[in-house]
Amino acid sequence: MKIVGYIDRDVIPVPNAEGTEYRASKLKPPFAPKLKGIAVTQHGGPGFTIQGHSVSWGNWDFHVGFDIKAGPIISLASVYDLQKQKRRRVLHKGFISELFVPYQDPTEEWYYTTYFDSGEYGFGQCMSSLQPLTDCPPNAAFIDAYFAASDGSPVKIPNAFCIFEKYAGDIMWRHTEISIPNQVITEVRSDVSLVVRIVSTVGNYDYVIDWEFKPSGSIKIGVGLTGILGLKAGAYTHTDEIKEDIYGTLIADNTIGVYHDHFFIYYLDLDIDGEINSFVKSNLETVKVKDENIPRKSRWTVVSETARTEADARINLGLKASELLVVNPNKRTKQGNKIGYRLVPGSGVHPLSLLNDYPQIRGAFTNYNVWVTPYNKSEKWAAGSYVDRSRGDDTVAVWSSRDREIEKKDIVLWYMMGFHHVPSQEDFPVMPTLSGGFELRPTNFFESNPVLKTKSPKLLQWPNCTSQH
Repeated sequence: MKIVGYIDRDVIPVPNAEGTEYRASKLKPPFAPKLKGIAVTQHGGPGFTIQGHSVSWGNWDFHVGFDIKAGPIISLASVYDLQKQKRRRVLHKGFISELFVPYQDPTEEWYYTTYFDSGEYGFGQCMSSLQPLTDCPPNAAFIDAYFAASDGSPVKIPNAFCIFEKYAGDIMWRHTEISIPNQVITEVRSDVSLVVRIVSTVGNYDYVIDWEFKPSGSIKIGVGLTGILGLKAGAYTHTDEIKEDIYGTLIADNTIGVYHDHFFIYYLDLDIDGEINSFVKSNLETVKVKDENIPRKSRWTVVSETARTEADARINLGLKASELLVVNPNKRTKQGNKIGYRLVPGSGVHPLSLLNDYPQIRGAFTNYNVWVTPYNKSEKWAAGSYVDRSRGDDTVAVWSSRDREIEKKDIVLWYMMGFHHVPSQEDFPVMPTLSGGFELRPTNFFESNPVLKTKSPKLLQWPNCTSQH
């Protein structure tokens, strides 16, 4: 219990704190232009009901759960089909399985900063209490969360979830018909959706996670990054002084924002009209036009391929034009198409680390954007059950290497999305939210447009709302 040696490897000026205050009560003029408020009211009350953790809204029913490791868990999601007059299963369970944040500074003080925010810290344990009127709009309802502390005592997170109907002036569908003589037909339906939101503050970063349910049958998953960058001190105040790699961006005097990644992998146990599903890759391929009488030289067509084993379903996005679907092979529409949902991905981000780099071995679930595995109740955590002790021997990459059969099985879709973050001065001292996400969209699931007969909600028009003052 004695200090037997001390080495100060480098001497660096302490950054100046001036300009880093972000608390509203401490800020001083001048201030940014003031924005006018927007009233959000529902005179008839909310359009959704919550019984315990079960939520019903419009044509959707689902369950909102909490896990100390994963945070929000959406399960038992089903949608009502107006044409078939029955409720149909879509998502058995979905959640963030892991969030991997490797920093790119290989020096002695930083090389080990390769965080697994779910497995090492607990994405749910780090959830913040949401602030009414700022984190969530006035029409939001809130749900608390509870977990057991290390001594077994219960810990309450007040307002851990908020649930609200969202209307942002979006259009559900529209058309203006101008081809009929002496007549113009315009039909528009305004879009309203239901959002389940949480914020998890893991150390310096705040992650805003949305599950958005739409009347069209789509589920949109949103991810927002905000908070404070991972910073280190430096000897520089201007980029002209830098003569070596500083592994980041000089964002203020003596302050460096270190390069890093954010990789989210979602566990999506889809049950499209039942448990038995298949994964289909619909590749868009260029074909030459052979008819010499037609001036076109080429076209594209769809060549579909059903994945038989796990190896067939490992995909890195952006390498080939394709649509990725989970279908029920035993059910078809009246026209004979297999009913399904397709993954509409965000930007295809891939890890840039070498495969034999130790953090990448532990985070091997990022080697592909898409994995598909047969359901196994022990395979929930993409980085393994005990991440803090992981050597990369219990990841989805290891499970998938068995190359098990996935055709006509109860399958799990794993989707990896993320961000390469090159910090900029605008990210300091607190970062404006950087957003991304993806969508699960019905594809030949319904017989036709499921919101054709949806009526736009009645919206109030405020006096003088169109006049200029």
